[in-house]
Amino acid sequence: MFQMDAAKVTELKHFIDQCKANPSIIHTPSLAFFKTYLQSLGARFPPETKSEKGDIDMADSGEYSDSKRPIEDDDEIVESDIDLDNTDVVEPDNHPPQKMGDPAVEVTEEKRDAAKTEKSKAMDAISEGKLEEAIDHLTEAITLNPTSAILYATRGSVFVKLKKPLAAIRDADAALAINLNSAKGYKVRGMARAILGQWEQAATDLHEASKLDYDDEIGLVLKKVEPNARKIEEHRRKYERLRKERELKKAELERKQQAEAQEREALSALKEGQVIGIHSAKELDPKLNAASKTSRLAILYFTASWCGPCRMIAPIFTSLAAKYLKVVFLKVDIDEARDVAARWNISSVPTFYFIKNGKEIDKVVGADKNELERKVKQHSG
Repeated sequence: MFQMDAAKVTELKHFIDQCKANPSIIHTPSLAFFKTYLQSLGARFPPETKSEKGDIDMADSGEYSDSKRPIEDDDEIVESDIDLDNTDVVEPDNHPPQKMGDPAVEVTEEKRDAAKTEKSKAMDAISEGKLEEAIDHLTEAITLNPTSAILYATRGSVFVKLKKPLAAIRDADAALAINLNSAKGYKVRGMARAILGQWEQAATDLHEASKLDYDDEIGLVLKKVEPNARKIEEHRRKYERLRKERELKKAELERKQQAEAQEREALSALKEGQVIGIHSAKELDPKLNAASKTSRLAILYFTASWCGPCRMIAPIFTSLAAKYLKVVFLKVDIDEARDVAARWNISSVPTFYFIKNGKEIDKVVGADKNELERKVKQHSG
């Protein structure tokens, strides 16, 4: 009798106690197989609640936005089955390859005549239903005249009748290697591929055979092959489209997450409600870039310690920073950051430049507090 390890018995009892205390545990996805097994034994469980359904319901509740959701491959597309007509499809014939002719053999007139005689015998055998005998005669004919595409194609057609598609394909390939325009070579290969259920390849070969030398048998096989080939093509296009849509969605999510990360990084470089002192061009550029990335107005205030009007307007500038939290207030002492003053061609202080998306959109020269606040209000909207 089967005996369970004592430690395993203890673990099982502990698990059962947990299920009794919290029945919703059984709805955990990793226990799906166990839940199904118990249900097959007649077990009943409390209904699954919305909070137990995982990420999908959490997304519906608004806890996670798409941009915050981690990028995963868990939603891999699972292709549905294709409803194909697979009647008469057989397993590949795993017999040793049939004997092929030696292309280096010199084919004399006597050998050609002997090959024709063997082929004639093969045709008689086919008409009498003696297919294996026909194969023997055709193999002898191919040995005598290995340069004849029609001999290979004919033997391939007999292999098709014998439901030996791989042997038929080898002969068809040999025929087409000798004569690329062998209609019978394409026909035999197409029919063999149809027997294997290789519907698209079969359709391609049969259409090529039909262009070279159409016959009713080709048309008959195509009536079965073409619908299956179309279904496979439509199926492929559908799932290629779905995969492309999934890739585009993933790329858009990655782009959005990257943009949000850049914005968070940019915001961390800005101090809302405060005036940021700029001491060099090296310090200024990152601040202006951060303002641009977050689509914020930046005000660049040029001042000097010896400037009386600057001392008068400085508290106003500070109070505006505390009032307009989404505006970036930057302060530059022209004597300390001479490179910045030179770049902006400062000829008098105080001067205020209004910058948006990296471009100057306005400016105020002088300590006019009313004009300064009016323009801050105008451009910060």
